[in-house]
Amino acid sequence: METKKQLSPAQCNEILDALKTRFEKNMNRHKGLEWDNVQSKLEANPEKLWSLNEMERTGGEPDVVGLDMNTGGYIFYDCSAESPKGRRSVCYDREALESRKEYKPENNAIDMAAAMGIELLTEEQYRELLKLGNFDTKTSSWIKTPSDIRKLGGAIFADFRYSNVFVYHNGAESYYAARGFRGSITV
Repeated sequence: METKKQLSPAQCNEILDALKTRFEKNMNRHKGLEWDNVQSKLEANPEKLWSLNEMERTGGEPDVVGLDMNTGGYIFYDCSAESPKGRRSVCYDREALESRKEYKPENNAIDMAAAMGIELLTEEQYRELLKLGNFDTKTSSWIKTPSDIRKLGGAIFADFRYSNVFVYHNGAESYYAARGFRGSITV
């Protein structure tokens, strides 16, 4: 059954208020951008606003991190201090989930992101995020894995320790209470 990807007027107001408050508190993430322009884009794209609400609902604290110069779209990343709580303890993808014989996690990062209408951050995006502040100092986040690594059974994740971004590998079927995933969406 397809989930209706539409918010009620009250939910729209609630997520817009949360996004505006976060936008205004973290101006260093989006220098030179104006909230009124962001809000106009959000109001014109209710399905993407629904996705941002899903990011918020699962603990991602989405915020504007830039403007796509090609499309004019506003780029949002999960900006929670640690990997979003509502998206932890998941393996990398469906294939990894189905390969587990026992102790399967409830879900996987790729399917969850798709259901939310977002994409996992790439390594490059993750590194860009870490230029905006310290994130994942106690947790780690799955990031988009290159197909050649995934074909061999692996997946990659990243975190921030010792003032550096570290990108590691693991079996795609692994999952940990302190590992989730961060996403992005352009509106």
